[in-house]
Amino acid sequence: MATLRTEPLNLAGRRILICRPEPEASRLALQFQAAGAETHVFPLVQREPLPETPERRTTLLSLDEFSHVIAVSPYAARLLLEELDTWWPQLPVGLNWYGVGAGTAKALAEYGLRPHKPDDGWTSEALLELPALAHLEGERVLVARGEEGRELTRRTLEERGARVTVLPLYRRFCPDYTAAEVHRALDQFAPDAVIALSGETLNNLIALSANCSHNLNDRPVIVPARRIADQARTAGFNAPCIPGSLADNDIVAAVAEQLAGRDGGSGKAK
Repeated sequence: MATLRTEPLNLAGRRILICRPEPEASRLALQFQAAGAETHVFPLVQREPLPETPERRTTLLSLDEFSHVIAVSPYAARLLLEELDTWWPQLPVGLNWYGVGAGTAKALAEYGLRPHKPDDGWTSEALLELPALAHLEGERVLVARGEEGRELTRRTLEERGARVTVLPLYRRFCPDYTAAEVHRALDQFAPDAVIALSGETLNNLIALSANCSHNLNDRPVIVPARRIADQARTAGFNAPCIPGSLADNDIVAAVAEQLAGRDGGSGKAK
């Protein structure tokens, strides 16, 4: 849940490395800049839609045979709805729509849907706590996601009796940065904090920084969930932080709080 704040955030003099995909990275950068920070957008995951296949078309044309449709990310939600618009000028009634987190639910709602989402949290674990997904004996569930992803949702829903169809809509990959670009982002920019909002992003950061002389391990790294925080600690990061939500303003607030704590509460560079 987003946190209410009355005081403006002050990140003047701070350098924030944003490793999110675009366009989310540039949008978040504007929030940090509004708080006075300097930003370097360095996406460590890039996404591209997968080409259409006969199997995918068949699945979409049988949408009315499903009871539940889950989108695991805003990007998955947008791609799914764009494709469905081709085949279903009017979506079948009676479908239950779900977004893993507020951002995904918002993408569905912008299409006129009324999706379910976790009241607290933005992970697959939180989604699976929803009462509507507790008992699914014989019901068909469509999960729109990337080419590769966590199997927790599929596995858990199948254990609850559902017939799950996974619908891969896009693939993720690490951009092909030159050594000079990596050096500029990690060494020359010398960030005070790093935004890495997925396990894949964190892994790519670790791989690309292996041959750099950075000191990122001592910097706050903002991650989306406890399992990613544990992954970060195992990799040597000393200050992983989970924000109050994945809304841009809460990410900025989490960074401000972490850096202020390091400065004895001033929130400014020393």
